Amino acid sequence: MSQARIGVATIGRWLIGLMVLALMLVLFSGQVPALDPVIVMMDRIGFEAGRYRVSLLSGSRLVVIGIALYVGVRLTHRLLRRYIRRTDALDATQRLLAEKIVGIALVVAAFFVGIDLLGIDLTALAVFSGALGLAVGFGLQKTFGNLIAGIILLMDRSIKPGDVIVVGESFGWVNKIGIRAVSVVTRDGKEHLIPNENLMTQEVENWSYSNRNVRIHIPVRVAYGCDQDLVQRLMMDATREAPRVLDDPAPNVWMLAFGENGIEYEILVWISDPESGVTNVKSDVLIRLWRLFRENDIEVPLPQRQITMRSTSPV
Repeated sequence: MSQARIGVATIGRWLIGLMVLALMLVLFSGQVPALDPVIVMMDRIGFEAGRYRVSLLSGSRLVVIGIALYVGVRLTHRLLRRYIRRTDALDATQRLLAEKIVGIALVVAAFFVGIDLLGIDLTALAVFSGALGLAVGFGLQKTFGNLIAGIILLMDRSIKPGDVIVVGESFGWVNKIGIRAVSVVTRDGKEHLIPNENLMTQEVENWSYSNRNVRIHIPVRVAYGCDQDLVQRLMMDATREAPRVLDDPAPNVWMLAFGENGIEYEILVWISDPESGVTNVKSDVLIRLWRLFRENDIEVPLPQRQITMRSTSPV
């Protein structure tokens, strides 16, 4: 069965469930005279709580309305998400931002619709809203901070899914930007969840922000007695044979210094797929270079120390 058929079948099941819940809500509303005795009996089973009466009927209505709103929000969000993902006018980041905003808007709308259906006076929520504001100011400050930071990241597009970033000790490609955290998958298959707020306050290296090309530095040391022109040609040959190294920008070889144990070089190569790893490119180039050095008798020097022994006559 194709994914399209599976999606249609899932939406059909959600629609059937929503219609069943709507039917139950109509039955509990007292619009069906035949059920009046049952409704009266359910209303009698309960107790008084201040100005309000809690009964089996009100509890059943609360459960049905809650489930109906949950199903309605999930179904509407799924339909809108399918529509957003098929929109060609938006790129991947804008589509993700639209999905987040739609999800938040649906939850807020469902909350107020549920209050209206249950007949709750909004003035009764004044104390609750004050307590909620106090909780947001103290206990939930980080949660709301991460939520706002995630929306800002999606709006300014500084970090988007697929980017290769470095945050502290975490290096990998962005898998998903969630409400609370950004999922970064490393080359080891580990998934780091970095709070959105950290990406707003800490220094972040984005290797694919404006250009996916990344330059890699590969240090090499050779002995003084080698033909340095041949050494440089072999280094260039090793880079050209590596499949992931780009021809444009072209690789380069720099002589850095006359070191203590040999002449120090640095090979500079460019790649366009940093999410596939960086160290493996260095390894590939060095292995090819080692084979070329052995074929052409190029010596890689070992650290050397010269010790001079002096004898002194006794005083």
